[in-house]
Amino acid sequence: MIINSTVFFLTCSQQEKGKKHSGEKLDVVATIGMIADITKAVGDSHVNVTVLMGPGIDPHLYKATAGDVSRLSGAKVIFYNGLHLEAKMAEVLERMSTQVKTVAVTDGIDRSILLTPPEFEGAFDPHVWFDVALWKRAVEIVRDTLVETDARHSESYRRNSAVYLAELDELHEYVRTQAERVPENQRVLVTAHDAFNYFGRAYGFQVRGLQGISTVTEAGTADIQELAKFIVQRRIPAMFVETSVSSRNIEAVQASVRSQGFGVEIGGQLFSDAMGDPGTPEGTYIGMVRHNIDTIVESLVQGDKQVLK
Repeated sequence: MIINSTVFFLTCSQQEKGKKHSGEKLDVVATIGMIADITKAVGDSHVNVTVLMGPGIDPHLYKATAGDVSRLSGAKVIFYNGLHLEAKMAEVLERMSTQVKTVAVTDGIDRSILLTPPEFEGAFDPHVWFDVALWKRAVEIVRDTLVETDARHSESYRRNSAVYLAELDELHEYVRTQAERVPENQRVLVTAHDAFNYFGRAYGFQVRGLQGISTVTEAGTADIQELAKFIVQRRIPAMFVETSVSSRNIEAVQASVRSQGFGVEIGGQLFSDAMGDPGTPEGTYIGMVRHNIDTIVESLVQGDKQVLK
């Protein structure tokens, strides 16, 4: 059930009057899995984290439900990505900020280093987590917010964040090293939508998405034909589907490429706007990033060998 503004205010008022926090833990709500995961890493046993959008959920299209409002209003802190990623939740988050500490984890990133694709009409690309070094800033925002909100456990938050940031340094180096396995002229990543531009900039890939930055924009026949032509001209061996975006359009591109006498494979499934299932390696930010780079590299390297035969 999708809420309207009137129901929002009524529900918030009722929840605000009776909300309780779970024991000694700090109740935190995160909009997407990537934010929830870094909050768990920093907060550890001192936080109770709820994520609104689970595996396979597209945050560009997600609308808050009455249940979400209950969870949000019962939190001590709300973390969201910002940069219009949760565009259809903007009104809910804005109004919730008058009652609950509400923080965009991208607010601390210097705007001069954010990407501004022309098709996004002056707005910033929100997919900053695909540059691991850039995502470290989100970890620091989470750390600083938890320290400010729960000073009793400030040392624990600082210690946990230091450990996690070191792990992200290792992850960044791993991705960079893996990317270098792909010949430079074959570092082209073709996906369903333009979620990987920060990844491309950080690790040396040209990125082509069938849809734009947001999945709200549908791909048309001309878009499919244009991308197919590009793949044939560049002899790109593999392209990729995403867990949170329908594979229908990418399969249409594959058919168009084959009609032109060239074979392109679907190299695997990438995690873009959502992580994997809880309890799996891909259900963590680090595991998700490792899965993506391993899938991309193996598909492009093996596919390139087939094309050269």
